[in-house]
Amino acid sequence: MTDHESGAPRADGSSGVSPAQKVSILAEALPYIRRFHGKLVVVKYGGNAMTDDRLKRSFAHDVVLLKLVGLNPVVVHGGGPQIEQLLARIGKKGEFVQGMRVTDAETMDVVEMVLAGQVNKEIVELINHAGGRAIGLTGQDGGLIRARKLHVALREKPDEMIDIGQVGEIEALDPAIIHTLTGNGFIPVIAPIGSGASGETFNINADVVAGRIAEVLKAEKLVLLTNTPGCSTRTAS
Repeated sequence: MTDHESGAPRADGSSGVSPAQKVSILAEALPYIRRFHGKLVVVKYGGNAMTDDRLKRSFAHDVVLLKLVGLNPVVVHGGGPQIEQLLARIGKKGEFVQGMRVTDAETMDVVEMVLAGQVNKEIVELINHAGGRAIGLTGQDGGLIRARKLHVALREKPDEMIDIGQVGEIEALDPAIIHTLTGNGFIPVIAPIGSGASGETFNINADVVAGRIAEVLKAEKLVLLTNTPGCSTRTAS
């Protein structure tokens, strides 16, 4: 069976769907397009979908399609596998406490290089190549995310705190730059790095950033793309 017959994505990220199938799909989708036209959709992009070339191209095409049918997608991405790869190259082993990456100054430099540089720009390029207009930014841009140091308590001793370095939690979020970009036809692609009150940088969990952005924007949907079993599309409240 060929790609065209199966409808499976081709190597370039497109599908082999026939014209008749496309008409049928669009007819079924039209009520949903009308319902969600102009609505914001926050997409958290992570997991193995970020390391498989075919899935990366498919993701970019899907995001552009959302924009073309009248929705306003906002992408928040992680980059755990890529951070681990760069840490390994410099001879540093990643360490986690209660699922959070211990982020000393050297690790924070790596996090910034990978998230704000490598991963963010790759996603922007993929979306632009697929026909969209994406702009990459971090929580530092436009005063988007004000963060503070996250204090983590020991599970067995709740009164004792663990210092996990430059890991932050969101103190305040100003969505003005997101509204400006989406209102002018752009697709924001956001790396989960925030600024502290004294100008320090903080590594923030991408799921937390996506959820908070969806909440503040009053997004219609929060979609989590990950290789973690049990995750699904959520309606933001």
